[in-house]
Amino acid sequence: MTELSLEKLKAEDVKEISKALTIIENDPIEAKKIVGALDEKDYCVIGLTGSPGSGKSTLTDRLASLFSLKEKIGIIAVDPSSPFTGGAFLGDRIRMKRTSRNDNVYIRSMASRGKLGGLSPSIYDAVELLGRCGFKKVFVETVGAGQSETDIANLADIVLLVLAPGLGDEIQMLKAGIMEIGDIYVVNKMDIGGASRLKSRIEAVLDFSNHRKDVILTDGIKGTNLEELARLIEKELQFLKESGKIDEKRKKRKRFNKLNTVFQELKELPDEAIDRLVEELKKLTGGR
Repeated sequence: MTELSLEKLKAEDVKEISKALTIIENDPIEAKKIVGALDEKDYCVIGLTGSPGSGKSTLTDRLASLFSLKEKIGIIAVDPSSPFTGGAFLGDRIRMKRTSRNDNVYIRSMASRGKLGGLSPSIYDAVELLGRCGFKKVFVETVGAGQSETDIANLADIVLLVLAPGLGDEIQMLKAGIMEIGDIYVVNKMDIGGASRLKSRIEAVLDFSNHRKDVILTDGIKGTNLEELARLIEKELQFLKESGKIDEKRKKRKRFNKLNTVFQELKELPDEAIDRLVEELKKLTGGR
């Protein structure tokens, strides 16, 4: 395996995990070999998405600290890509002050690589690597691209949709398809005027659409209601496990991971070969 020690990876060596993630970001073929060499383990993926400036990084930092008291936690902070290097700006990681000093939490910044849905294809393999390296919960905090940012629903077991008052886009968020991906709705920065009103509006929209989900007010900086939010996450995970819906979500995650792999392969083909593949696919699908 390229410049990696499988034994160290299985022993959950942090430096080796970091090396593996760097390879995964840059080499999708080698990524499959690395992940495939590790045993599958049970772990949960918790996504945080929503408006830029809603406080997702602070919430992730607080929640990871709470859960790290009893288990190993991984964080993938998806940052905007640098236009010069293609790498992550590391802005979200800088704001995670508690977990950056916590030996039970591993943080990795990854670039969105310009992906409109908020996730680059390599993130699926990165999440799977962390899960197979013993991290019981993996938090994925997305860029905050707005309405287009729905890829996280294909990756996460639970999606926290984070909103905050005063950002000027509450109405658009309430109308957009992104509202449909939330499993728990978090109105952060509750100390700002309008937070309770925003919570009521979200609840009204959910009632109207018969989409009954928990809505909670939080203050990520002060930590207000964060223990209650952690309880809601555990409750939702328990429901998914007992209902069997978590298996459906994980099948979906594997499917989209495979599709991402196919996409990576197709990108390397010449146009003529892609045209031939399109014609073959039309035959297989009856022309759809």
